[in-house]
Amino acid sequence: MSKNINILWFRKDLRLNDNPALVEANLNSEILPIYILDTCNSNEGKMGAASKVWLYHSLKNLNSSLDNKLNFYKGDPIKIINKLIKINNINGIYWNRCYEHWEIKRDKEIKKKLTEKGIQVKSFNGSLIREPWEILKEDKTPYKVFTALYKKAYLFSDIVVKTLNKPIKINFLYKTDDFNNLDSLKLLPNLPWASNIIRDWKVGEKEANLKADIFFTKGIKNYKNGRNFPFKKNVSFLSPHIHFGEISPKQLWVKVNNIEKNENIEHFIREICWREFSYYLLYHFPHLPTANLQIKFNNFPWKNNDDYFDKWKIGKTGYPIIDAGMRELYSTGYMHNRVRMIVASFLVKNLLVHWRKGERWFWDCLFDADLANNSASWQWVAGSGADAAPYFRIFNPVTQGQKFDEDGLYTKKYLPELKNIPKKYLFNPWEAPEDILKKANINLGVNYPKPIVGIKESREKALSAFRQIK
Repeated sequence: MSKNINILWFRKDLRLNDNPALVEANLNSEILPIYILDTCNSNEGKMGAASKVWLYHSLKNLNSSLDNKLNFYKGDPIKIINKLIKINNINGIYWNRCYEHWEIKRDKEIKKKLTEKGIQVKSFNGSLIREPWEILKEDKTPYKVFTALYKKAYLFSDIVVKTLNKPIKINFLYKTDDFNNLDSLKLLPNLPWASNIIRDWKVGEKEANLKADIFFTKGIKNYKNGRNFPFKKNVSFLSPHIHFGEISPKQLWVKVNNIEKNENIEHFIREICWREFSYYLLYHFPHLPTANLQIKFNNFPWKNNDDYFDKWKIGKTGYPIIDAGMRELYSTGYMHNRVRMIVASFLVKNLLVHWRKGERWFWDCLFDADLANNSASWQWVAGSGADAAPYFRIFNPVTQGQKFDEDGLYTKKYLPELKNIPKKYLFNPWEAPEDILKKANINLGVNYPKPIVGIKESREKALSAFRQIK
């Protein structure tokens, strides 16, 4: 009697609990677990350097939980899957859905070709609370305003969210003859930062759940207000775990809804739903990562000064809160959410550099580089997106620093050259008297840069540019 063998294709669902594809593939079957690094279809969707580092460690953790039976491949998924079907007499293939445009196109083609060959193909929702196509306005068009979608699909709906436990018994097959090991994917660059950047993070499903439980016990108590202050411990640090599917939004939804409601709990739920909104936009407007949702911004007079952009990337703008954020990003693979908004506003509004350039830099440097979140958030800041912040909302980096890093603990952590300057001048060192700068061992233009643009002048230029497209 021949074996019943199903392929379980891991993608952005690197966990065993609440994994619907795993549960279904396991029914009366042995499972051949695979991961494919798609090098043929992704184009601009290819992972950035920091994401590859996280992926490596996440796959290593997942493989350990599978008793080292995860099979790794690199190349064109349809060719790899066809070969596996032929070698192993496969009955079906199961996966959890992805939502980038190129992934949807690829998966449809794979499903069509395999179905024609008599192979059972099933896909599942393992990454969202609700599928993007489930919610439309009365005129059958997609929502473009977050609050309207939030109320219709989540707040006032009869939504029931359930999670799935890992099957009690799973029969994973041993590796196939032609499998590759994890190192063959060449995810880790041969550079010192690849090992340094991950040192403060623990990766994997177990750590993701532990981090969530600690956050819901402690960090969430002042979440709504405390999350604005980059040195406080009131953010979850779950974003990379969510992106790679080490923990699912449904698991978080169930955890948070088991806690007595208050403004902090409700605000966290809104943040889960903002992620859902980003995926909703990406699905209905697949050009989100590359084109303005508000087409009037196609005529915006960007300056795109390369020197400004390069100094922004390495944290040499002369504005301490900006420079601290950019140095945090490059040295840790992460940036606090409030600071992300401040540095993004500075790039597109004070420097008049196109949001696409900032989005691409974040894409390469962030562990949690998520195409939906990254694109929707950059367009929100730029004013070009759906339900975007108005263009005239321009963050002042001096007052933002003074308000949200009053004691300078965050800023001085990433800018040690400013450690001795008094708080009064920390976020505007160019205004400090010479004797204060000398005492703090600061030589503007030498060991810390002078501002590359003036705040008032650059703000006026931004507003003038905006008036041209109104």
